Amino acid sequence: QVQLVESGGGLVQAGDSLRLSCAVSGLTFNNYRMGWFRQSPGKEREFVAGINWSGSYTYYTDSVKGRFTMSRDNAKNFVYLQMNSLKPEDTAAYYCGALSGYGFIKTMANYNYWGQGTQVTVSS
Repeated sequence: QVQLVESGGGLVQAGDSLRLSCAVSGLTFNNYRMGWFRQSPGKEREFVAGINWSGSYTYYTDSVKGRFTMSRDNAKNFVYLQMNSLKPEDTAAYYCGALSGYGFIKTMANYNYWGQGTQVTVSS
């Protein structure tokens, strides 16, 4: 069956860095665009970053541009989110998602599969 497993979350201080990983299995990985979303308590899940099939194009929400970098390894079936200069407002559960077809990458409803999430907590 399809599995997306996130890892790499943790408790850090403002200004620190974290690298999230998402291991994907059970699907033809390079047929899917991938995205990272995050959700804080009481808030809706929001788009953070997305990447196309080959990794040649990436997309970011404005609040993380210049600080976060998304990448993928199609040989290993992994996606990554390098997060630098973390801020307390980045605190959330982070989820990776897999999207088939040509739907808008920033729209959560377009995604076919999701991981269970990994918690990132940034203290001030």
